[in-house]
Amino acid sequence: MGLQRVLHAIYPPACISCGDGVASDFGLCAVCWKDTAFIGGAVCDCCGAPLMGADEGARLRCDDCLNLARPWLRGRAALVYKDNARALVLALKHGDRMDLARPAATWLRRACADILAPDMLVAPIPLHWSRLFKRRYNQAALISARLAGLTGLQHCPDLLLRARATPSQEGRGRDARFANLQGAFTPHAARRAMIAGRHVLLVDDVMTSGATFAAATEALLGAGAAAVSVAALARVVKDA
Repeated sequence: MGLQRVLHAIYPPACISCGDGVASDFGLCAVCWKDTAFIGGAVCDCCGAPLMGADEGARLRCDDCLNLARPWLRGRAALVYKDNARALVLALKHGDRMDLARPAATWLRRACADILAPDMLVAPIPLHWSRLFKRRYNQAALISARLAGLTGLQHCPDLLLRARATPSQEGRGRDARFANLQGAFTPHAARRAMIAGRHVLLVDDVMTSGATFAAATEALLGAGAAAVSVAALARVVKDA
């Protein structure tokens, strides 16, 4: 505690978004907190999108998940992908803000509390090796490692491999997104025994259409996973 006070005297805790002073490390100031859309209350049980006017605790589905079959079991998200939440995700993804993985995992643990199971295996959505070489880190793996540590669950950062370098999903419609990711993932050959019969929690930074999660889930189920659930730091929500 003494060392912590000395460090805080030299480096006072700062908002992870704007840099203003805050009470504790890895926190948001009041202004940035207000501008960060945390998901709470009733949510879609399949993708974690907020459901306005629904009863909290009910296992309901949003329109997207009612109209589109999802291969995974349940899903959650911590933030709505807009405003400051979007800025934080982009800073983690493209801005070398690897420190943001710590609060991101804390927020995601809170969002996922009711879908976590003791025997779950936590794994990130992988990057293709060429993209990983350019970016130097996989933001989903940083979050999933922290989440596994917070929950005491087993973590496997290379459970899945990206079999091909898929073009960006940016600007693509829903059908094109799913077509782009078809067959993009494959289980790591040395991890197949780990997958068999397990409930896997897949982690990514953002969920838009669900195409990435769907392709990764199908690869895991094909390798013998008992079930797959998904967790995204942020969820793109229509008219948000």
